[in-house]
Amino acid sequence: MSLGTYLTWALPHRLLSSLARQLAYSENPAVKQRFIDAVVRRFDVNLEEAAEPDPTAYPSFNAFFTRALKPGARTPDPDPRAILMPADGRISQLGRIEDDGRIFQAKGRSFTAAELLGDAEAARVFAGGSFATVYLSPRDYHRVHMPWTGVLRETVHVPGRLFSVGPAAVRTVPRLFARNERLVCHFDTSFGPMASVMVGAMLVSGVETVWSGVEIPEYGDGITRKDWRGKGIVLERFAEMARFNYGSTVIVLLPPGAATLAPGLQAESPVRLGQALAHLAR
Repeated sequence: MSLGTYLTWALPHRLLSSLARQLAYSENPAVKQRFIDAVVRRFDVNLEEAAEPDPTAYPSFNAFFTRALKPGARTPDPDPRAILMPADGRISQLGRIEDDGRIFQAKGRSFTAAELLGDAEAARVFAGGSFATVYLSPRDYHRVHMPWTGVLRETVHVPGRLFSVGPAAVRTVPRLFARNERLVCHFDTSFGPMASVMVGAMLVSGVETVWSGVEIPEYGDGITRKDWRGKGIVLERFAEMARFNYGSTVIVLLPPGAATLAPGLQAESPVRLGQALAHLAR
């Protein structure tokens, strides 16, 4: 187990993340610039593609981290049958959801769709379907977009731990993505149900959505459901859906028979927002 993963087990994760949140939103010029400059240097952030390329122009570290891209910096796959990659990052895992709902995490480790979604009934429709887990590192664009046009049906905030979601933690922490705090977003689409799960991580201080702003409160202790049926919230394919305040993971679940995963994708594949994740089967 890496030192970072061990510390995540041992240290007060909510307290650390609360402190990180204060620093991330600080508009003190010295504080925010020190963090911005450190991340740009350490992770080789490409600011040339940012809508605001000047690192000193951001009012806070969080504003820098959730920065927008220039128009045209990412484009959707031209195939109209392509279900799109929801974010920049790297594939952690992808493949078939087992008939019992089990989802592969890493060698010797898995979790179930029911655990991930916090709802056994909602998970049943994804048994035998497909999943993709995309890890966003600190250097990546941190806005998550729609893989396909969908009507928002429900969101579910599932409180939990805040383990690191880096490769070392994925290999060593059992049921990692079903243990961390997360926001489950259920959509109805032309091919059936689709779920996009925004998984929190160590030092992640929140998830914001385009339809209601901050969705993860400061560490609630119970599952919170919001019913969006009948509200007419339609998000188009490739449209922005949500954003992370620090590096984390998004997991997309597709129902059986809906699509085939794009060839060439495998664990550790670098990916970009808008490229083909899968193609409609019909």
